[in-house]
Amino acid sequence: MAGVGDEQILRGATSVYHRIVFVQRCHSALRRVSSKGGFVDIKDFLRMFAYDYWANRECLAAMRAAEPVSPDTVGRMAHILSAQKLWLERILKQRQSMPVWPGLTIDDCVALAEEMSSAWRSYLMQLTSQLTTQFTTQLGTHLPPGSLDDQVEYRNSKGQAWSSRVEDVLTHVLFHSAYHRGQIALQMRASGMEPAYTDFIHAVRQGLVD
Repeated sequence: MAGVGDEQILRGATSVYHRIVFVQRCHSALRRVSSKGGFVDIKDFLRMFAYDYWANRECLAAMRAAEPVSPDTVGRMAHILSAQKLWLERILKQRQSMPVWPGLTIDDCVALAEEMSSAWRSYLMQLTSQLTTQFTTQLGTHLPPGSLDDQVEYRNSKGQAWSSRVEDVLTHVLFHSAYHRGQIALQMRASGMEPAYTDFIHAVRQGLVD
Protein backbone atom coordinates (compact mmCIF):
# COMPACT_ATOMS: atom_id res chain seq x y z
CA MET A 1 0.00 0.00 0.00
CA ALA A 2 1.45 3.35 -1.06
CA GLY A 3 2.48 5.71 1.71
CA VAL A 4 2.28 9.50 1.92
CA GLY A 5 5.73 9.82 0.42
CA ASP A 6 4.70 7.77 -2.59
CA GLU A 7 1.61 9.93 -3.12
CA GLN A 8 3.74 13.07 -3.04
CA ILE A 9 6.10 11.56 -5.59
CA LEU A 10 3.14 10.64 -7.80
CA ARG A 11 1.69 14.16 -7.59
CA GLY A 12 5.10 15.61 -8.35
CA ALA A 13 5.54 13.34 -11.34
CA THR A 14 2.08 14.28 -12.63
CA SER A 15 2.90 17.97 -12.27
CA VAL A 16 6.16 17.52 -14.18
CA TYR A 17 4.30 15.62 -16.90
CA HIS A 18 1.80 18.48 -17.34
CA ARG A 19 4.66 20.95 -17.57
CA ILE A 20 6.38 18.83 -20.23
CA VAL A 21 3.15 18.64 -22.25
CA PHE A 22 2.74 22.41 -22.03
CA VAL A 23 6.34 23.05 -23.09
CA GLN A 24 5.85 20.74 -26.07
CA ARG A 25 2.70 22.62 -27.10
CA CYS A 26 4.39 26.01 -26.83
CA HIS A 27 7.33 24.69 -28.81
CA SER A 28 4.95 23.33 -31.44
CA ALA A 29 3.34 26.75 -31.80
CA LEU A 30 6.68 28.50 -32.22
CA ARG A 31 8.25 25.82 -34.39
CA ARG A 32 6.15 23.48 -36.48
CA VAL A 33 7.49 20.25 -38.01
CA SER A 34 6.45 19.80 -41.60
CA SER A 35 5.61 16.51 -43.31
CA LYS A 36 9.13 16.46 -44.77
CA GLY A 37 10.83 16.95 -41.43
CA GLY A 38 11.63 20.65 -41.89
CA PHE A 39 10.72 23.49 -39.58
CA VAL A 40 8.58 26.59 -39.92
CA ASP A 41 9.40 29.13 -37.23
CA ILE A 42 7.92 32.52 -36.40
CA LYS A 43 11.47 33.85 -36.69
CA ASP A 44 11.61 32.39 -40.20
CA PHE A 45 8.46 34.32 -41.09
CA LEU A 46 9.99 37.51 -39.66
CA ARG A 47 12.97 36.95 -41.94
CA MET A 48 10.85 36.21 -44.99
CA PHE A 49 8.64 39.25 -44.47
CA ALA A 50 11.80 41.36 -44.13
CA TYR A 51 12.87 39.98 -47.51
CA ASP A 52 9.42 40.64 -48.96
CA TYR A 53 9.59 44.27 -47.83
CA TRP A 54 13.06 44.68 -49.35
CA ALA A 55 11.94 43.08 -52.63
CA ASN A 56 8.87 45.33 -52.83
CA ARG A 57 11.02 48.41 -52.25
CA GLU A 58 13.48 47.31 -54.93
CA CYS A 59 10.61 46.73 -57.34
CA LEU A 60 9.12 50.15 -56.60
CA ALA A 61 12.52 51.83 -57.00
CA ALA A 62 12.96 50.19 -60.43
CA MET A 63 9.47 51.28 -61.44
CA ARG A 64 10.16 54.86 -60.36
CA ALA A 65 13.50 54.92 -62.20
CA ALA A 66 11.81 53.67 -65.38
CA GLU A 67 8.80 55.99 -65.30
CA PRO A 68 6.47 56.10 -66.98
CA VAL A 69 5.50 52.47 -66.43
CA SER A 70 2.12 51.16 -67.51
CA PRO A 71 -0.89 51.56 -65.21
CA ASP A 72 -1.22 47.77 -65.21
CA THR A 73 2.30 47.40 -63.83
CA VAL A 74 1.63 49.89 -61.04
CA GLY A 75 -1.70 48.18 -60.44
CA ARG A 76 -0.03 44.84 -59.83
CA MET A 77 2.19 46.33 -57.14
CA ALA A 78 -0.84 48.03 -55.61
CA HIS A 79 -2.57 44.63 -55.62
CA ILE A 80 0.39 42.96 -53.86
CA LEU A 81 0.20 45.46 -51.02
CA SER A 82 -3.58 45.72 -50.73
CA ALA A 83 -3.81 41.91 -50.62
CA GLN A 84 -1.30 41.90 -47.77
CA LYS A 85 -3.43 44.44 -45.94
CA LEU A 86 -6.57 42.39 -46.53
CA TRP A 87 -5.03 39.16 -45.21
CA LEU A 88 -3.75 40.85 -42.08
CA GLU A 89 -7.18 42.36 -41.52
CA ARG A 90 -8.69 38.89 -41.86
CA ILE A 91 -6.26 37.49 -39.29
CA LEU A 92 -7.05 40.35 -36.89
CA LYS A 93 -10.79 40.04 -37.55
CA GLN A 94 -11.01 43.57 -38.94
CA ARG A 95 -13.18 44.86 -41.75
CA GLN A 96 -11.67 45.12 -45.22
CA SER A 97 -10.46 48.71 -45.60
CA MET A 98 -9.51 48.86 -49.29
CA PRO A 99 -10.23 47.03 -52.56
CA VAL A 100 -7.87 44.26 -53.66
CA TRP A 101 -7.14 46.12 -56.91
CA PRO A 102 -6.91 49.74 -55.73
CA GLY A 103 -6.01 52.67 -57.94
CA LEU A 104 -2.72 53.73 -56.34
CA THR A 105 0.26 55.72 -57.55
CA ILE A 106 3.86 54.60 -57.09
CA ASP A 107 4.15 57.02 -54.15
CA ASP A 108 1.00 55.53 -52.63
CA CYS A 109 2.53 52.06 -53.00
CA VAL A 110 5.74 53.16 -51.30
CA ALA A 111 3.75 54.44 -48.33
CA LEU A 112 1.62 51.29 -48.18
CA ALA A 113 4.71 49.07 -48.39
CA GLU A 114 6.13 50.85 -45.34
CA GLU A 115 2.83 50.50 -43.50
CA MET A 116 2.51 46.79 -44.23
CA SER A 117 6.11 45.98 -43.35
CA SER A 118 5.64 47.59 -39.94
CA ALA A 119 2.24 45.93 -39.45
CA TRP A 120 3.46 42.42 -40.29
CA ARG A 121 6.52 42.76 -38.06
CA SER A 122 4.35 44.03 -35.21
CA TYR A 123 1.93 41.12 -35.61
CA LEU A 124 4.68 38.47 -35.74
CA MET A 125 6.52 39.97 -32.76
CA GLN A 126 3.25 39.95 -30.84
CA LEU A 127 2.84 36.24 -31.57
CA THR A 128 6.34 35.59 -30.22
CA SER A 129 5.68 37.70 -27.14
CA GLN A 130 2.37 36.00 -26.36
CA LEU A 131 3.86 32.52 -26.52
CA THR A 132 6.93 33.47 -24.48
CA THR A 133 4.80 35.10 -21.79
CA GLN A 134 2.48 32.12 -21.61
CA PHE A 135 5.43 29.75 -21.33
CA THR A 136 7.15 31.64 -18.50
CA THR A 137 4.19 32.76 -16.38
CA GLN A 138 1.33 30.28 -16.77
CA LEU A 139 1.89 26.54 -16.65
CA GLY A 140 -1.51 25.74 -18.07
CA THR A 141 -2.63 23.07 -20.50
CA HIS A 142 -3.96 25.25 -23.32
CA LEU A 143 -2.12 27.27 -25.92
CA PRO A 144 -2.69 31.04 -25.76
CA PRO A 145 -4.70 32.84 -28.42
CA GLY A 146 -2.44 33.89 -31.25
CA SER A 147 -0.32 31.13 -32.79
CA LEU A 148 0.57 29.78 -36.21
CA ASP A 149 -2.08 27.08 -35.74
CA ASP A 150 -4.94 29.53 -35.24
CA GLN A 151 -7.81 29.26 -37.71
CA VAL A 152 -8.73 32.37 -39.69
CA GLU A 153 -12.41 32.55 -40.64
CA TYR A 154 -13.15 34.73 -43.69
CA ARG A 155 -15.02 35.11 -46.95
CA ASN A 156 -13.13 35.33 -50.22
CA SER A 157 -13.79 37.81 -53.02
CA LYS A 158 -16.60 35.54 -54.28
CA GLY A 159 -18.32 35.61 -50.89
CA GLN A 160 -17.45 32.00 -50.11
CA ALA A 161 -16.75 31.12 -46.47
CA TRP A 162 -13.36 29.57 -45.71
CA SER A 163 -11.13 28.74 -42.77
CA SER A 164 -7.33 28.67 -43.03
CA ARG A 165 -4.47 28.33 -40.56
CA VAL A 166 -2.40 31.43 -39.87
CA GLU A 167 0.72 29.60 -41.05
CA ASP A 168 -0.88 28.88 -44.41
CA VAL A 169 -2.09 32.47 -44.76
CA LEU A 170 1.41 33.84 -44.10
CA THR A 171 2.90 31.44 -46.64
CA HIS A 172 0.27 32.41 -49.20
CA VAL A 173 0.94 36.13 -48.70
CA LEU A 174 4.66 35.66 -49.37
CA PHE A 175 4.15 33.48 -52.47
CA HIS A 176 1.44 35.80 -53.78
CA SER A 177 3.80 38.77 -53.59
CA ALA A 178 6.61 36.91 -55.35
CA TYR A 179 4.24 35.75 -58.10
CA HIS A 180 3.10 39.27 -58.96
CA ARG A 181 6.61 40.74 -58.68
CA GLY A 182 7.57 38.23 -61.34
CA GLN A 183 4.76 39.53 -63.56
CA ILE A 184 5.95 43.10 -63.01
CA ALA A 185 9.51 42.15 -63.97
CA LEU A 186 8.24 40.45 -67.15
CA GLN A 187 6.14 43.47 -68.12
CA MET A 188 9.01 45.88 -67.56
CA ARG A 189 11.51 43.83 -69.52
CA ALA A 190 9.05 43.41 -72.39
CA SER A 191 8.78 47.21 -72.51
CA GLY A 192 12.56 47.64 -72.69
CA MET A 193 12.89 48.62 -69.02
CA GLU A 194 15.23 47.20 -66.38
CA PRO A 195 13.31 45.35 -63.66
CA ALA A 196 14.49 44.98 -60.08
CA TYR A 197 16.86 42.17 -59.16
CA THR A 198 15.06 40.61 -56.22
CA ASP A 199 16.50 37.10 -55.89
CA PHE A 200 16.41 36.00 -52.27
CA ILE A 201 19.95 34.62 -52.36
CA HIS A 202 21.18 37.97 -53.70
CA ALA A 203 19.61 39.75 -50.73
CA VAL A 204 21.26 37.32 -48.32
CA ARG A 205 24.69 37.45 -50.00
CA GLN A 206 24.67 41.25 -49.92
CA GLY A 207 23.62 41.37 -46.27
CA LEU A 208 20.33 43.05 -47.21
CA VAL A 209 18.38 40.41 -45.27
CA ASP A 210 19.71 38.90 -42.04
